[in-house]
Amino acid sequence: MMTTRKTALVTAVVLLAALPVWADEDPAVTQQFQGFHLEGYGDGGKKAWDVTGDTADVKGSTVSITNVDANSYTGREANIKSKTGSINQATGDVELKKDVVITTKEGSRLQTDTLRWAKDKDLITTQDPVKVTDKNMVATGQGLTAHPSLNTAQMNKDVTVNMTSVDKKTGKPEKLVITSDGPMILNQKKHKATFKENVVAIYEGRTLKADKVDVYVQPETEDLQRIVCVGNVTITQGENTSLSDKAIYNAADQTMTLTGRPKLILITEGKGKIDSL
Repeated sequence: MMTTRKTALVTAVVLLAALPVWADEDPAVTQQFQGFHLEGYGDGGKKAWDVTGDTADVKGSTVSITNVDANSYTGREANIKSKTGSINQATGDVELKKDVVITTKEGSRLQTDTLRWAKDKDLITTQDPVKVTDKNMVATGQGLTAHPSLNTAQMNKDVTVNMTSVDKKTGKPEKLVITSDGPMILNQKKHKATFKENVVAIYEGRTLKADKVDVYVQPETEDLQRIVCVGNVTITQGENTSLSDKAIYNAADQTMTLTGRPKLILITEGKGKIDSL
């Protein structure tokens, strides 16, 4: 899904944290390596990961690598690349800089300028702009936080998601655009994205506004399944408006259900007359 693909992010970055510690008695002395390459193997001698770089400079507890190219071969295969990277051997923390790109075997792609993994907090973070591209979706935002063990991620603010879905009745593509002040929380296991703060969703001639919006997709196809809007919900279609505390849009039968003091303001004649919600 939108995703962040969090697992890809985690596995690829953890590769770099697995580097061995080089002894350096004098922290002022830099050890330099050309054609840097390391491999790791799991149980049974099967290759688990590899990481390469054009150069590696070891100074004290810091290992600096240029043109990082790493791969994970266990679980969900992923590749991560960046112009430069550094590893703090004392803490295990990793920092990647310049053109950071993470790609899963399935084709999901994450792009950002910098990426950090804090080992003690088990968090992957960036404060820079982030772009996540998947089969049916492109998501952008400012800042990212991911919890690897939970398979979730959060885009912090200024979120925009463009999603393409297939109409179940006509087979034609439909577009969904969602913006929010953020955060947006992704949950791969539940096939769900939660948008918060000033959420606006535009879908096939309808504009939905709410305090919070949950978007669910089909596990197999990643097509839109339903949209759940909660808090100060306003739905506009042409010149017609509906207000409610909660609204649920079901993509399968293209129905909208309003609950919690629903109020409809309809134009029944003329150019702006209402279509079925």
